[in-house]
Amino acid sequence: MTDAVAGARPHPAPRVGRRPFIAALGVGQIVSWGTLYYSFPLMAGPMAQEFGLSKPEVYGAATVGLAAASLAAYPVGAAIDRGHGRAVMAAGSGLASLLLLVWALLPASWALYPLFVGIGLAQAMTLYEPAFAVVARRYGAGVRAGITTLTLWGGFASTVFVPVIQLLLDQVGWRPALAVLALANLMFGMVPHLAVIDRGTDAPAPSTGPMAGRTAIGWALRRPAFWGLLVAFTVYYGTFSALTFHLYPLLIERGFDAVTVVGAIAIIGPSQVAGRVAVWLFAARRSIRAVGSITVLGFPAALLLFWALPPGFVSLAVFATVYGAANGIMTIVRGLAVPEMLTRDAYGAINGALAVPATAAKAAAPVLAAALWAATGSYDAVLTAAFAGSVVVVLGFWAAALHGRPAGGVR
Repeated sequence: MTDAVAGARPHPAPRVGRRPFIAALGVGQIVSWGTLYYSFPLMAGPMAQEFGLSKPEVYGAATVGLAAASLAAYPVGAAIDRGHGRAVMAAGSGLASLLLLVWALLPASWALYPLFVGIGLAQAMTLYEPAFAVVARRYGAGVRAGITTLTLWGGFASTVFVPVIQLLLDQVGWRPALAVLALANLMFGMVPHLAVIDRGTDAPAPSTGPMAGRTAIGWALRRPAFWGLLVAFTVYYGTFSALTFHLYPLLIERGFDAVTVVGAIAIIGPSQVAGRVAVWLFAARRSIRAVGSITVLGFPAALLLFWALPPGFVSLAVFATVYGAANGIMTIVRGLAVPEMLTRDAYGAINGALAVPATAAKAAAPVLAAALWAATGSYDAVLTAAFAGSVVVVLGFWAAALHGRPAGGVR
């Protein structure tokens, strides 16, 4: 392959500097994750009670949404490769605002699943994958610094929004709470995306790279490292999704009160940021292969700690800290695995291809976990399945690390 940097910037220069660019995208990530992802477990209970739905029926809506996001992942990534990042992310935030308002006005349970098809599309257009692709186009070979900094912002999503949403639920109920989240997407999602993602600098890059679109996907499918990453990320996101959507009711089932549970979940966000800061400070020169190979061990370790430590808030805090730190670092690994272990060409397309099964696993996991809970009557089986999945993540990533291109090697 050539040494030309994919996504090299055409003129004119960007309208805003790198710091405001990343800061604006970071605020958008906090809002998108907080409103489109972390809100659902808190909304599920009161919504199910009002409509008379079972747990699997409610979590089926999350599955439908994530399935729609899975189908949209590749075309969204390819569109950003072609220079449409500004339009994609701004439209995604606008769509999120509209659909959250529709959710707040939901007339009956039959409308929930069609609504979440649209919410899934909004997720595909606003969460980490499209943001990483936009950053990759602007930063080129220096993408690691941009993605790492962006994840520092995104790590605060649960810390900010879980307590805020819980407060809104307690004070005004789930429908007005969703109306507030809709406004947040408009003001702190759509507006920043329009302000900092420039049309000129996000135009299609010169054809200096040897691969794009389907050519890049065909090349990747012939690489064992791609398949190792696909297995690792697919199982990781499935496990992460199941635990994220069910952690609140899981901990309630185990006897913790709502305040303690919200406090423990709120620890995950700062722990994610702490993990990312640790990588930034102490592992900036380490390859993603090395960082990821150590990080994946954190998931089985966190679950073993959850089982082994005596019950109580301290044990819960230890679990949340280890789990959050591993998840935080894994986000960086996810964003940088393609350019550092495969190729810098066609970032959006290849990352989108990896996101398709990963997002499908995200989609299936919440409803499968709900069904497993319904079949067994407790969350013990869900925790066992999560531990088994965490072991598969370790094996898949280690296989990719073994076969990935050497750090600093050819593109």
